[in-house]
Amino acid sequence: MNQSLKETSDRIAHLAAVVLARPSSSHQEKELAGSALAQHHTAKQTSAAIGSLAARVLADHNACMEARELAGSVLAQVRRHEQAPAR
Repeated sequence: MNQSLKETSDRIAHLAAVVLARPSSSHQEKELAGSALAQHHTAKQTSAAIGSLAARVLADHNACMEARELAGSVLAQVRRHEQAPAR
């Protein structure tokens, strides 16, 4: 099992809190923000499902900068052992 030693920074945690408090934030933004906050000062890592969402957000050129920044942060912390094996 490959363990990630990365942790959500205070700046990303603050950004996540702002996104969660903003009524106009999309469901995807809130999912990413929740994941980032859950990883702040803990050993928790991003699930494969949230990792897939983060990858889609990063590939979406219309996604806002905040969503892309949260996506990059949570994607860097994906649990490697949950990824599907290559065929």
